[in-house]
Amino acid sequence: MEPTDVTLEVLRSIRDEVRGVGTRLDHTNERLDQTNERLDRLERRQAETEIRVSTQLVAVVGAVHELRDVLREDRALRGQVQDLDSRVRRLEAGR
Repeated sequence: MEPTDVTLEVLRSIRDEVRGVGTRLDHTNERLDQTNERLDRLERRQAETEIRVSTQLVAVVGAVHELRDVLREDRALRGQVQDLDSRVRRLEAGR
């Protein structure tokens, strides 16, 4: 069976299309590699950001605890000051 011109033309067209698909696939793979690299960089930046946020959160918790302690001391001193103020007023009133 002899190939006809139409058969050869169809086979050539298929061959050319397969080559084109291969080229497009290569370009797609390159873009996919670039996307993966960008995602890796983004993942590293996100991890670094999470570490910074965690570090700052620990610092904020420490500051809140210090403030709580100061407020407790202030309340204790306020009671003492009110007591002393009351005693001074009584002493001054007794003059």
